[in-house]
Amino acid sequence: MFQLNQYKSKSGAVRIFLLLVLSSFCLNAQTKVSPGENDIPHLKRQGTAMQLIVKGKPFLMLAGETGNSSASDLNYMDAIWPKIVKMHLNTLVVPVYWELIEPKEGEFNFTLVDGIITAARQNNIKLVFLWFGTWKNSMSCYAPLWIKTDEKRFPRARERNGRAEEILTAFSKTNRNADARAFSALMKHVREFDGQDQTVVMVQVENEIGMIPDARDYCKSADEAFNNAVPEEFINYLKENKDRLNPHLYDMWKTNGFKTKGNWEEIFGKSIAADEIFMAWNFARYTNYVAEAGKKEYPLPMYVNAALIRPGYKPGQYPSGGPLPHLMDVWKAAAPAINFLAPDVYFQNFAEWVSKYDVPAGKPGQMFNQFFIPEVGNNQSVVNAYYAFAQHNIMGYSPFSIESLPDPADNQVSKGYDVLAQLTPLILSNQGKGTMAGVMLDSASQTSKIKLGDYVFIVHHEYSWPYAPKAEGVNPRYGGMIIMVSPDEFFVAGRGMVITFETASNDGSVAGIGSIDEGKFVDGKWVPGLRMNGDQSHQGRHLDLPGNTFSIQKIRLYRYK
Repeated sequence: MFQLNQYKSKSGAVRIFLLLVLSSFCLNAQTKVSPGENDIPHLKRQGTAMQLIVKGKPFLMLAGETGNSSASDLNYMDAIWPKIVKMHLNTLVVPVYWELIEPKEGEFNFTLVDGIITAARQNNIKLVFLWFGTWKNSMSCYAPLWIKTDEKRFPRARERNGRAEEILTAFSKTNRNADARAFSALMKHVREFDGQDQTVVMVQVENEIGMIPDARDYCKSADEAFNNAVPEEFINYLKENKDRLNPHLYDMWKTNGFKTKGNWEEIFGKSIAADEIFMAWNFARYTNYVAEAGKKEYPLPMYVNAALIRPGYKPGQYPSGGPLPHLMDVWKAAAPAINFLAPDVYFQNFAEWVSKYDVPAGKPGQMFNQFFIPEVGNNQSVVNAYYAFAQHNIMGYSPFSIESLPDPADNQVSKGYDVLAQLTPLILSNQGKGTMAGVMLDSASQTSKIKLGDYVFIVHHEYSWPYAPKAEGVNPRYGGMIIMVSPDEFFVAGRGMVITFETASNDGSVAGIGSIDEGKFVDGKWVPGLRMNGDQSHQGRHLDLPGNTFSIQKIRLYRYK
């Protein structure tokens, strides 16, 4: 250890001390210190919810995803940043393209990545990177050309008739290792460039993985794997979780006598459903290898997204083997490095699909408790976000091609996200505690009953209410969230809801409205506006949240006999 008193000259000792301090300062200025794993963005459980923690605090992603090609040009992105700021986004979901960061084998160029990170910082926006690596919407369209043109080294998947596809096979270690090296290089660079700032908070590994037009790959290596024994680690998972398996997987296994030795057909039968299980295992193992390589460099939370199944479609007609609800157990067994699975929801039965991905611990089909909705149609009602944040404790919500929406300062996303941004601290503090509920109403479901604490909320679609203007055709999707902040006080947010109240007890008591205030949150503090106890509440009969915009009301209830 350096000791000043070892030197006879006090002035000499001081000079040496100053030189050491200066050297240390210069070294730190030139070298970015990598954050510890506990300091980087990570997932943490709160009650029944899983929250994203960024710089020590929970973070709710009010996100949007760019179009597939938008992030491939920094000049094009320049016009997008002002739009997303006007729409009150705090997170942008952005592709990173394998072919653009590794145009030549082993030569990496992160200029595009750095430019996007820098612009995001300047606009106070967090990023979720989408790794467009081996697969994007099943296909290998973003693999580098040096891979696409060398089929001998980088083999393709094949159809049943032997025809090669524009899909790199999952049964090639060469394919897998090339992807993993590139992804590892990306994550290392993100750590070095952004580890301190934490602009990038999460990563999606691959995109909408799945096999088409057949249920499985028929290349030579795939055929060999299909006829080999089902891996012991998968068999062990089936045995250990037999009573908790997803019903689809359980029934497939049961039909064939719960066998524990044999190839894929012997264990799961001869069908396209068995083919899909086989593909799910191998897609998941491949993806897990890529994710593990990236996490060794920078272990950000990582997820895989799913292209959902159209009604009536069979394996092969949709991207088969991806992280779909009926295959959750396969992915859980094969891909432990993946933190959660996420649905891309473009169908109107939003609530049904979201519920399939929110499977509490101990129930059949458990994968991960909470998740992120990384992609929804940008024409869908933002009521979906209110519902999913409150009812399913999601970490974030993200309409696709967010930059294509007109009137960024005055569209449904900007209006809906403005109110959600105000509510964010309240949502985060209540996630996982059973004190929130989501509401979704439309033509198919015009009334909903919700119990919170000692009260029951009977929620009506605005258009079903006798005093409301009548709509022609299909009722719009309305709804929102209810948050209990004390036994008698609740915040109600969203649009197009008329709510009456009952007590939850059977003692003959009646729920009365003590007060209703419309208002807003400013810097996290509630600022009441108009008192709504007169005509707006029909003289204390109901709470009316208008359908023409998103808003917040605070209600105090009481009981009387």
